[in-house]
Amino acid sequence: MSCKRCNGEVVGQGAAERGSRTLRAEGALKAIASGPEQEERPRRILEQALVFAGASLAALYIPGDAPELLCLSVSAGVPRTLYGVRDSYPASGGSPVADAQRGGEAVWIGPEEFAGSAESRHVPSSGFSLATLPVRGDGGGCLLALTERPEGFDAEDRACLELVAEALTCPAPAESEEAEEDEELLPGSFSLAMDTGRVEVGDDILRLFGLAPGEFDGKVETLLGLTVPEDLPSLMSVTESDHMTIGDRELEFRVLQPAGPPKWLRLSGRLLPGGEGRPTRLVGTVADASTLRPDVTDVARVQRLAAALATAGTVRDVGQAVVAALRRPLRADRIALAELENDRLVVTVLDPPEPESWPELWRLEWRTEWPDAPVRAMPTLAAALREGRARIWPAGTGDLEPALADVGPGGLAVLPLPAAGRMAGACLIGWDTPHDFGPDERALLTASAGLAGQALTRARAFDAEHELVGMLQRQLLPRRLPKLPGAVAVARYLPSTAGLELGGDWYDVIPLPDHHVALVIGDVQGHSAGAATLMGQMRTALRAYAVEGHPPDVVVSRANRLLTGMETDLFATCVYVDLDMEEGSAWCVRAGHLPPVLRHPDGSTDIAEVPGGPPLGVVTQAAFPMSPLRLRPGTLIALTTDGLVESPDADIDEGMDRFAHALAASDPAHLGLVADALLGNARRSDDVALLLVRYDGMALRPLRESWSVWRLPEAVRHARRFTRRTLRSWGVPDDGIDAVLLIVSELVTNALVHTDGRVRLDLALIGGRMRVAVADASPRTPVKPTSIGWEATGGRGILLVEAMSAAWGTLPVGGGKLVWSEIPLNP
Repeated sequence: MSCKRCNGEVVGQGAAERGSRTLRAEGALKAIASGPEQEERPRRILEQALVFAGASLAALYIPGDAPELLCLSVSAGVPRTLYGVRDSYPASGGSPVADAQRGGEAVWIGPEEFAGSAESRHVPSSGFSLATLPVRGDGGGCLLALTERPEGFDAEDRACLELVAEALTCPAPAESEEAEEDEELLPGSFSLAMDTGRVEVGDDILRLFGLAPGEFDGKVETLLGLTVPEDLPSLMSVTESDHMTIGDRELEFRVLQPAGPPKWLRLSGRLLPGGEGRPTRLVGTVADASTLRPDVTDVARVQRLAAALATAGTVRDVGQAVVAALRRPLRADRIALAELENDRLVVTVLDPPEPESWPELWRLEWRTEWPDAPVRAMPTLAAALREGRARIWPAGTGDLEPALADVGPGGLAVLPLPAAGRMAGACLIGWDTPHDFGPDERALLTASAGLAGQALTRARAFDAEHELVGMLQRQLLPRRLPKLPGAVAVARYLPSTAGLELGGDWYDVIPLPDHHVALVIGDVQGHSAGAATLMGQMRTALRAYAVEGHPPDVVVSRANRLLTGMETDLFATCVYVDLDMEEGSAWCVRAGHLPPVLRHPDGSTDIAEVPGGPPLGVVTQAAFPMSPLRLRPGTLIALTTDGLVESPDADIDEGMDRFAHALAASDPAHLGLVADALLGNARRSDDVALLLVRYDGMALRPLRESWSVWRLPEAVRHARRFTRRTLRSWGVPDDGIDAVLLIVSELVTNALVHTDGRVRLDLALIGGRMRVAVADASPRTPVKPTSIGWEATGGRGILLVEAMSAAWGTLPVGGGKLVWSEIPLNP
């Protein structure tokens, strides 16, 4: 669809009876109408609806090539997608746009009326007022305006919108897209083939980019390389057809200059569909943004602020967007944005951030990163918040309390930030030297306050929900890691900021008998409550199988069979490492997950070559081979999930290489700092888990001996004799041996009397503590009797073990159990 735009004269009858705002709007529209004919005139007219009528969005709809559709021609303000505004509406439908076009009369709809209409099903929120006004002209048309102010459009707002509608005229479409494609390229125009990236550019555009016609190679990438990097995402959204729909698009961006600051340019384009041998093309113009508005550029600043706030996810993002949009254009010396919580203003962003730049009261309330100033200490500010409108104090006017006067001795602006019928916060802007507040600057401040208030409310809800998601996720992970003999472990988890769904990444550190420890990290497919629930189940299952004493491959195999039998569509990946602290060795099992990365004491790194099995939950009878790892004291083991190493612009192998290189450059003496540095550049589109373990080796290695107990009448005596000889060879004094022998007698007797099969006695001495353990083939745990009569002949063995031991217990081991006791020895 293509159309030509023209504008009629503005009729100003009854100006004497109109308010001052209406008079200023009429004057601005007359100035636009009397100016030279230019393609930007309709947009400039629509922008007056933002300034004088308080609209958040203004759009012009005109009949398209197909007369049954009213198509979007041009718009101004916040992105229309925030309100569900569409590219086109059926002319015969029941939309407000069609009603105004057919009836020839304005349609005014408030929030409650709109919520009950059929159109409300197509918008994410109905908390706004809508106005549609017919546009007179040969082809007809319709002006659409939206505002989020609770009171909607008042009488003066409606008068301003009527003036805007009168200033717009739209002839019937007379040109086709094919004709537009065949037009000769003008000096300020371009035509981009979306499939090849080849672009035809007019000489004026090349001059804006600092290129001579003979220097340009016809590639759009060449032009993109001359722009400011921060503006590339918005430009790429226009130059990549996957992100666009048929219709008009417009944005402003900056191009680098050989000397001085970048230059602002404005791109106005339309995506034309391909077909019949013609490629999809983006055609339009690029012009110097400063020449488009020789008078005032405040509307452009509002648009830039609206665009920045539309993508601001957190409260901090909102504050930074407001500071970036207002401080430099207003030449302010300081600016503060704060949320209103009960009777306190909790500061979100201060610029400049140094405490000495702010009043003494603010410095006294500087409890954390930012102060939270009491509103009761600033009654002028409290009054402005109650009134809900912007207040301005030029230099030397009014008696302000020091907490406010020192913010702007040369001038102060206080902007309450309204949203949804309440005050979300306030923005304070101060100048040190006398500042003159013009009418356009006042309009800019008012419009910015409304946008910032709405964005602050949305961001506050996002922050609260994201914090709740993070809290729920942390409840599924270990609260703290255990202290390990001969090693130090540090873990980190970062939830995704791309959405509010729970992730499936997890980690665990599981202490095992005989100074073994299991290191586990894994990732459940997807981001949902189901993925988080399954993550908790898998973590519990792996821990249970590990504590039972199974070898690593059996632990992972059983977890795989468990997940396969749960009838879920999700799968999980994991790495399980069984680390022997005494020997400095480990066995690793990998199930579809990233391998461990080892940083050796000399600073070199290796990505462990560990053959792995499939992800858990995919194949029931899968094999998960074990691979050995040798560790020297000072070796760092790093386990992570794909959220840290995978990115859209590089494959996962490159990400692992970057991860290993960063690990090599780290200082393993401070694992917490290493973990924070590794996560510093993590993408937050996916959750990330990281587990670091530094193996230092045990300073004192235990003394160990084992004895297989034969089922003979004198088996207990043999066990006692083996224990006595062993303890004497270890240098244990005789006065410490008797208690150990008594416990050995009771545990071995219980195993022989109450179980069948093999019995094994294990002795270990470390750090002045003796550990006695008896393993048997029965899974039944010894039961401590609650009472024993004087005539009873048994049942006292466990009571004696409990009385003589500093600690005792049982552990499941390979279908049987292990009963253990620890006895402190006299020095």
